[in-house]
Amino acid sequence: MRTYIKKLVAAGLAMTFWSAQIAPSMAMDPIMTHDQVKEGMTGTAYTVIDSSGQLRDFQVDIVGTVDNGKGSEPMIMAKASGPVVAQTGGILQGMSGSPVYVDGYLIGAVAAGIKEMTPYTFFITPIDRMTPIWKMPDRKNKTRLHSIDLKKAAELAAKKKAEKEKLAKERAAKKDGKVYGDELIARAIEAVKADKEKAEKPKEESKPVAKDAADKAVPKTVMYFAGFNQASLDFLKQQLDPKGTMEFLPMGAPSAAEAHKTVYDATLKPGQAVGVAVAYGDFAIGATGTVTAVDGKKVLGFGHPFLHRGNVNYFMTDAKVVGTISGQSNGMKIANIGNIIGRINQDRATGIGGVLGSFPMVVPIKVKVTDKSLGRVDEYGARIAYDEDFLSQVSGGIAYAALSKTADDVSAGTAEVGFTIRTNAVPEGKIERKNMFYNATDVGQISMAELMQAMNIITANKEQESDILDVQVNIDVEAERRTASLISAVPDKKTVKPGETVRFTTTIKPYRRPKETVVIPYTIPENQHSGTLNLDIRGGGLVPATALMVLQQSGVDVVNEEEAKQTTADKLKKLQESGRNNEIIISPSQVQKQLTPREQRRILRETQERMKNKEHKVDLLGERAKRQTGKARYATKYIIENVVHSTLQIERK
Repeated sequence: MRTYIKKLVAAGLAMTFWSAQIAPSMAMDPIMTHDQVKEGMTGTAYTVIDSSGQLRDFQVDIVGTVDNGKGSEPMIMAKASGPVVAQTGGILQGMSGSPVYVDGYLIGAVAAGIKEMTPYTFFITPIDRMTPIWKMPDRKNKTRLHSIDLKKAAELAAKKKAEKEKLAKERAAKKDGKVYGDELIARAIEAVKADKEKAEKPKEESKPVAKDAADKAVPKTVMYFAGFNQASLDFLKQQLDPKGTMEFLPMGAPSAAEAHKTVYDATLKPGQAVGVAVAYGDFAIGATGTVTAVDGKKVLGFGHPFLHRGNVNYFMTDAKVVGTISGQSNGMKIANIGNIIGRINQDRATGIGGVLGSFPMVVPIKVKVTDKSLGRVDEYGARIAYDEDFLSQVSGGIAYAALSKTADDVSAGTAEVGFTIRTNAVPEGKIERKNMFYNATDVGQISMAELMQAMNIITANKEQESDILDVQVNIDVEAERRTASLISAVPDKKTVKPGETVRFTTTIKPYRRPKETVVIPYTIPENQHSGTLNLDIRGGGLVPATALMVLQQSGVDVVNEEEAKQTTADKLKKLQESGRNNEIIISPSQVQKQLTPREQRRILRETQERMKNKEHKVDLLGERAKRQTGKARYATKYIIENVVHSTLQIERK
């Protein structure tokens, strides 16, 4: 196979991505294990470096094998030479996975250059350390929902194929000759310009210290983001990579003609570009690299981890190389993710593995944003690969990106966010929640919290892996500040009996608006004890201080035993029923004046006894929590920012 490729390259024949001569499935090339690779051997590597899609080759001289110790993977150290690497300026990010052959035998994948050293010396991940990826357990992608009949889907797709291809050609003909993503590539060129100017010609190393060099090999993960503006990119970076271990680039989007296309019978060849995507659609998140080996429908690539998440559930896409940018320490091969062609199911230390024609379970997300200030309405859609490690962050990031792009503003604003998640995590089959948010800088930063919280609860289900059918988000945003302060809440009577209703005349002062008055009825609980009843009249988003909180701040592990027993459905119900920021809530104060001295002594005694017995958990709620259930709620057009208090005298018959 490799001898044949070498002859074609020598003859100057084009090796395109989708050659008609390629069989529907390829057989694995013969391999040479890392212990058979010796210093002084010469080989050839194959990769794609431009938009022609041609496989190009460069010479590889083996320096030696590096053993990084027990529990680590061995690496093969090598040097690259020839016109191709001279053109690219060395081994670049994005070439990772490029197959390397010696005497027609596949020895491994280009894995990493040596940071801050010559870009022509690099490491190869041995192929015998990559092939075990195909045998690793695959427990992801399980669902109890009805799956799509891919065969029927393929037949339907085939009927529209001619029309789509014709449309794609027409769009291509109308282009002005610019490469997709030029402007962003120009920015990347500027980013590496300083390194390029400082770069010296590569110097031959007389005695390379392989082990030290291996320690400097840093195959930093590059995540490509499409559809995100800078504000949403920063937000998502905080969610996905708080430690800053990845490089984030705003490029790599599927083209308009491919944004929603799935290829059911795709093929790949070693040396071609391949993509991995966590999300796909109007917003795309992923990375690109190179195919190392293909065996039938099974694919290996990258030669290093994508995110090192083990058994995963991501989109496999084809990818189209745009070009290369050279730099002393951060040159790269730029490629755009393209059509969905399969599923990546392994993300391991030695590379990624996946299957062509097999597709990941997905969570579709639709976001509708209405900007009342601009009079603008936009709708966005994407598919998120069902992976519990990313669902919460990615869904929140996409919703935030939609809001940020439509509003075109990260200053003060008010947002009303409603979402529906269809899932079997609750008996009703769906979760619905709506709330209002205000922030003086960027309202999107806080308004995604409850959506992400709900997704977190679902994906953390201890009983079983929950299915999510889809997520729909509706956001109304405006530049105006819609907040209000409570001024007073006056009851129509001060002495009442259990079961009676008290009407509170409540005055609020909206921001830069006249005062408003509302009447809120409150019914006294039937089991309320006689005596003084202290009430909080507060905004629904405010959490009143409790004795439980006081002890927690003192270092005591205080828990409510009932909460510890809550199921996923219970937690989701609690989220749905929790107070909204724009509600006025009347409820008994959590701490009644605030606790009587006798109650305080009892709690202290109980705490001391349990700590003596090494029991650091104290249930403070008890009967108090059970009897203080009376609550009234009143929705307003404003976010209520404070709390006022009132007292009633309870007389039992």
